[in-house]
Amino acid sequence: MAQGRTIRQRKKQSENFFDYSLLFIVLFLLGFGLVMIYSTSSYESNLHFDDSTFYLKKQVVATIIGLAAMIVIANIPYHFWERFATLGYIGSAVLIMLVLVPGIQYSANGATRWIRIAGFTLQPAEVAKVGMILFLASLVCRMGRGIRTTKGFFTILAVPLPICLMIWQITNNLSSAIIIFGIAALMLFVASPEYKKFILIGIGGAVAVALLIFAIVNSASSEGLNFRGERILAWLDPEAYASGKGFQTLQALYAIGSGGILGKGLGQSMQKLGFLPEAQNDMIFSIICEELGLFGAIAIIIMFLLLIWRFMVIANNAPDLFGALLVVGVLGHIAIQVILNIAVVTNTIPNTGISLPFISYGGSSVLFLMTEIGLVLSVAKGIRLKDL
Repeated sequence: MAQGRTIRQRKKQSENFFDYSLLFIVLFLLGFGLVMIYSTSSYESNLHFDDSTFYLKKQVVATIIGLAAMIVIANIPYHFWERFATLGYIGSAVLIMLVLVPGIQYSANGATRWIRIAGFTLQPAEVAKVGMILFLASLVCRMGRGIRTTKGFFTILAVPLPICLMIWQITNNLSSAIIIFGIAALMLFVASPEYKKFILIGIGGAVAVALLIFAIVNSASSEGLNFRGERILAWLDPEAYASGKGFQTLQALYAIGSGGILGKGLGQSMQKLGFLPEAQNDMIFSIICEELGLFGAIAIIIMFLLLIWRFMVIANNAPDLFGALLVVGVLGHIAIQVILNIAVVTNTIPNTGISLPFISYGGSSVLFLMTEIGLVLSVAKGIRLKDL
């Protein structure tokens, strides 16, 4: 009998691990996002489409497709996708180029960042994020100790640059370009022990940004500046640009300030009633602050911190380097995007279009985020309980 119990215990210890905590956090964020999208967009939906659930229904469809993709990918061994790493990189570039093709390109809110094929709208930048994670994870594993050399180090940093430049110049989406380069930098940081290079690059980047801001501030006027230069001036003094580039930022700050500690209550926001542009997209965090107050905002931040913690647990126990880097790439994508979104909403950095993962409205975003979660769950299933 004792021998039979020992065999059962060993069998149980050798079973694969499934991270239900990660799954619960993701499902909570998705559910909360749907509630906030309806609360935030119902007025505008009813005003423009005579249907208060217009945005909600589109997001529900994308969420269901994303959940299905997550389930399928989670049950496929993650090494299966390694053979498609190069294809993912090349395919991302091709999709970005399609934005230039009339009849396929799709514009919204004055920006042409999407393609429309067979009635489906897709943002190539979201595909590029997944493709870059796969390609870099595969490349780092193939290079091995070669990434510790100066040539290998800068090769990894150079790989995302063509895609970043294409996204920036073709789709005019600098924020996604920054996020993709940030993903690459974080994956290299985890895989390489050459921390001094990161410190030097960080110092150089900070000096360059400071000089750029100094040059813009000391320019004679905002005339001749592109819209990003105007955004920097509006970031430094939003009230001076209250009728222009600073309008959205000021309205977001009004929403945050009026929410107080406990908020006005779910559905009781005033800023969403035509005052705050793109309230259901990039600025949804400000509506969360207005309706649920500081308490609700901190609760959501804690959920994202828990999500990042689960990523770290899975990455630390991944069966191999490829799996660990996949998880680190997803961690970097979500963490960078959350930090930048909240920083924009609170006017900590200049305004740029960055959505809040799982919560902001956007079909392409939620679909490919769920694809990435499927990859993480697939890596988690490769962990044996005895290894935890």
